[in-house]
Amino acid sequence: MTATDTHAAWKGRREEAEDTLSADTAARLAATLDHPPAPTDVAPLLAHWLCFPPRAPHSELGPDGHPRRGGFLPPVRLPRRMWAGGALRFMAPLRTGVPVRRTSILADVRESEGRSGPLVFVTVDHKLRQEGAPVLTERQDLVYRGAPVTPPAARERAPEDTPPPGLWQRALVPDPVLLFRYSALTFNAHRIHYDRPYACEEEGYPGLVVHGPLTATLLLDLYLRRRPGARVTGFRFRGVRPAFDGRELTLHATPTGTGADLYAADDRGRTVMSAEVDAV
Repeated sequence: MTATDTHAAWKGRREEAEDTLSADTAARLAATLDHPPAPTDVAPLLAHWLCFPPRAPHSELGPDGHPRRGGFLPPVRLPRRMWAGGALRFMAPLRTGVPVRRTSILADVRESEGRSGPLVFVTVDHKLRQEGAPVLTERQDLVYRGAPVTPPAARERAPEDTPPPGLWQRALVPDPVLLFRYSALTFNAHRIHYDRPYACEEEGYPGLVVHGPLTATLLLDLYLRRRPGARVTGFRFRGVRPAFDGRELTLHATPTGTGADLYAADDRGRTVMSAEVDAV
C-alpha cells in the first residue's frame, strides 16, 4: 500500500469529544491579549481553541512535541506540521462553565509538491454544540512539510505585492513570554514555539515561530477593539508565511460593508496572514 493509499484511508474518520471552558481560563486568554478583567460567562471569540487540548501522555509525544502520528489524524511521515488556515461560522456565544461537545470529521487528505518538496494537506471539519444547540462550525487546514534542505535565506520567496496599509493598525513584537502563555493556554507542546535551538537547528527557522492561531486571534482582536459592539458571524484566515519572535508584527484592518479585510505583516512588510471578518 502506498503512502497516498494510507492517507486516503483516513478520510471520513469521525471523533467526538467533550470539554468545558472555565471562566478562569477565558480570563487568562483576555489577559494574554492585554484586556482588563471583565467578569462574564461569555468567552472571547476563538477561545474555543483553548478547549480539547491534546492529552497524550508525555511518553507518546514525538520529537517535535506533538503527539505521535496516527489516531484521528493520518500518520503523515513529513516532520513539520503547521496550521495553514481555516474558516469559522459563529451561531451563538461560547459560554464558560457549560459543557461543549465537538464532532470532528477528517474531510480531506491530499498530497502536493511545493517549492521545498512534498506537502500533505489535511482538512478537518468541526461542529461545536452546547446543551444541544450549535455554537460554531470550523474548517481547519493543516499542512505537513519535509525537513529543510537549504538555508532559510535561500528559501525566501520572490517579492510580492503588499496590500495597502489598513485603516486600523496595531504594531507589536511577539516575545517568548507571549508565545509561552499561548502555548500554556492551549497545552501546545510543539517545540517551534518555545525551544529556540530546536526551532533553528532542527527545523531551520530563524527564531521561535508565532502560533498561527495566535496571529489569527490578534487579527480578530484588532477588529473587535475598533468595533466592540459588532456581532461577528464569520471569520476566515490563511497563513502565508511564519512570523517570528523578536520581530515587529503589524496588524491591519480595513472595514467593509459586511465586516473587514485584515492582514498581518512582518518587519519586512510581507504578508504573514490574510483574513476576512463577517459581522452585523
